[in-house]
Amino acid sequence: MENNSCFHCGDDCGSHPITFQDKSFCCNGCKTIFEIFNENDLTCYYDLQSSPGAIPKEIEGKYDFLSQGNIVEKLTEFRSDEIEVATLYIPHIHCSSCIWILENLKKLNPSISDSQVNFGKKTVRVTYNSKKTDLKSVVLLLSRIGYEPYISLDDFKTGKKQINRTLIYKLGIAGFAFGNIMFLSFPEYFEINEFWLEQYKHMFRWLMFALSIPVVFYAAQDYFISAYKGLKAKLLNIDIPIALGVSVLFLRSTVEIAFDIGSGFFDSLSGLVFFLLLGKFFQQKTYAFLSFERDYKSYFPIAVTKIEKDGNENSIQVYDIEKGDRLLIRNEELIPVDGILINGRGKIDYSFVTGESQPVTKQSGDKLFAGGKQTSGVIEIEALKSVEQSYLTQLWSNDVFNKNKEDGFTTITNSISKHFTIAILTIALIATSYWLFTDPSKAMNVFTAVLIIACPCAIALSAPFTFGNLLRIFGKLKFYVKNASVIEQLAHINTVIFDKTGTITSNKQSNAEYKGISLSSSESLVLKNSLRGSNHPLSRTLYNILDEHDIITLDRFEEHVGKGIKAEHDNINLKVGSASFVGNAEQTSTLNTTVHISSNNSYKGKFTFYNSYRKGVSKLFNKLKKHFDLVILSGDNEGERENLKKLLPGKTKLIFNQKPDDKLEFIKYHQSEGAKVLMIGDGLNDAGALAQSDVGIAISEDVNVFSPACDAILDASKFKHLYRYIMASKSAIKTIKWSFVLSFIYNVIGLYFAVTGQLAPVVAAILMPLSSISIVVFTTVCTNYIGRTLK
Repeated sequence: MENNSCFHCGDDCGSHPITFQDKSFCCNGCKTIFEIFNENDLTCYYDLQSSPGAIPKEIEGKYDFLSQGNIVEKLTEFRSDEIEVATLYIPHIHCSSCIWILENLKKLNPSISDSQVNFGKKTVRVTYNSKKTDLKSVVLLLSRIGYEPYISLDDFKTGKKQINRTLIYKLGIAGFAFGNIMFLSFPEYFEINEFWLEQYKHMFRWLMFALSIPVVFYAAQDYFISAYKGLKAKLLNIDIPIALGVSVLFLRSTVEIAFDIGSGFFDSLSGLVFFLLLGKFFQQKTYAFLSFERDYKSYFPIAVTKIEKDGNENSIQVYDIEKGDRLLIRNEELIPVDGILINGRGKIDYSFVTGESQPVTKQSGDKLFAGGKQTSGVIEIEALKSVEQSYLTQLWSNDVFNKNKEDGFTTITNSISKHFTIAILTIALIATSYWLFTDPSKAMNVFTAVLIIACPCAIALSAPFTFGNLLRIFGKLKFYVKNASVIEQLAHINTVIFDKTGTITSNKQSNAEYKGISLSSSESLVLKNSLRGSNHPLSRTLYNILDEHDIITLDRFEEHVGKGIKAEHDNINLKVGSASFVGNAEQTSTLNTTVHISSNNSYKGKFTFYNSYRKGVSKLFNKLKKHFDLVILSGDNEGERENLKKLLPGKTKLIFNQKPDDKLEFIKYHQSEGAKVLMIGDGLNDAGALAQSDVGIAISEDVNVFSPACDAILDASKFKHLYRYIMASKSAIKTIKWSFVLSFIYNVIGLYFAVTGQLAPVVAAILMPLSSISIVVFTTVCTNYIGRTLK
């Protein structure tokens, strides 16, 4: 085994090792790391791009079609003047070394700025400078280092993935061996002393040995590999006791037939591996059948404004966008689909896609890509294709915007599994030692039965199945959660903080009263179009209240978060926002929410807003007060304090005149005091507070509220059900704990029969996957019940 170990990582190279300079490697990643890099300083030994003969001619010619622009356009998900992004399917991704080499492509080609591997999907997402290299060069580089992509123009995003039938093959071999070994063992079972059978029993035993070899060294190899890697990383995983049990059974059985002591345990051995693999197969099928992990994203609540043929503007969900639709993209709003810029001046921030924060200027007729964010006023685009939900979701989970929020429950699960494994190994050794002195014939059965029956697979399955199924249920109820860990965090919050405007108030029902110098028709025109380009709740409310005006393209548009808007058109310089922002130093104090206006540095007047609160706000707060500390953290004036005191429970803290930075610092301070904070805001001014909180929820009404700062998006129509969603998260934790209890009871009962020698290893191997599947069924039924209580 040592002679066939990988020179770089030490893994078993299998039956087909990769050899280089008389050394064996388990995969191209390990070989390339040895061949190309000095691992201490990552210095390239030679230039792959110019190395003569580095790329075989047949490979180079194979990808000549990548020089055609129309094909490259299909294969790339993003293209600009300098940056291109392509996701390539790499079937040969094998281990951590493969990930390492693929994520360090920029060391081989400096024109590649970034490469990210999705190990589960076997893809690499490459970002490169299109002026210095091209897609063909990237593909040739990957081919040179042993990671030739699979490219199919029928499925150009990730290629047609070949179905991995390895588990089926291993299951078939284990089943074939198990059946035949059982058949050959019949004379031993019934202790038949017939002369012919007695004469050939040694041949039958060695046939059983031969049949068990592929079972141990092929069908069970994943357990040995996992156990080895766990020990190498100083981690105790569940495959360690399984691999130990298989090894002991095989060695003991071989010794017995070699010295004619007995027939061994080859039947139990092959049955054990067969039922372990069968359990894994059914677990995979059950997991795939539930299909909860990504389903909720098909309901992703990003809305966009569609301009109808008659000029009317209607809000639609992005998955309703069709090719040819004319869309309105406001300031700081995400472009949901690829399109052509029709009107307006585009200043697009593609950092969501490329990680580069430098905005790109676009003119009418230029192509715009999904994922870009407009940063300078309003634009109109014509959609070139329908939306791809998975792509928008990918932007939401981009590492650039991720904030590390503690995933405590996962840590607890891993900790339980670790200590569980130590405990089971201890019990197995103690029980085996006892039976060696009491009845040695039972010692081996006891040892293997203990290791198998007490597998903590059920513990490991509880959390992902419970949280994953709840993700799907929440999605159907218009509560869109970023990932499973958010549900765990939501279950542990003890403080709930609400923004006011656009969160507990409804933009659709608010009204405003203007006091001041009347605006000219030109000023009213600029004001209307300035508000048209903003996503702030007050801007949207005021825009809906004002009279209709012609659509114009502003000469200049700037939105200052938390302050206001600057806009210019035909020598009119308009400011809309707070009194200090527009230059009204002599404003009289007011207790109501106001928006002030100045034109060419001359103060004009103000709009005073009278809020309309969402239905069910009072009942929601009365339910929440029983379990949480409640806070209203608003950037508005104190004009609504008395109304809120009447509407909300007495212990609710009311804090006004808070800037975005003030909100963030308020949350940070309370977290330092031990608070677990849930922040609910509108997703724009509250971005910092949403990111700082333990869980941040953005309210979606009829605008694009996409924000990587938030952990969940709640449809405004479901605001009154927020309490139910929080309590459902707490119920999910209870479900997991109950599944732990059931697993514990099962293990106690099973261990009793195993330790007392009343449980054969093959029976234990049948019961182990059944226990895992029972936990999956239990958590699924419980979460479905929780879902019914939410409706």
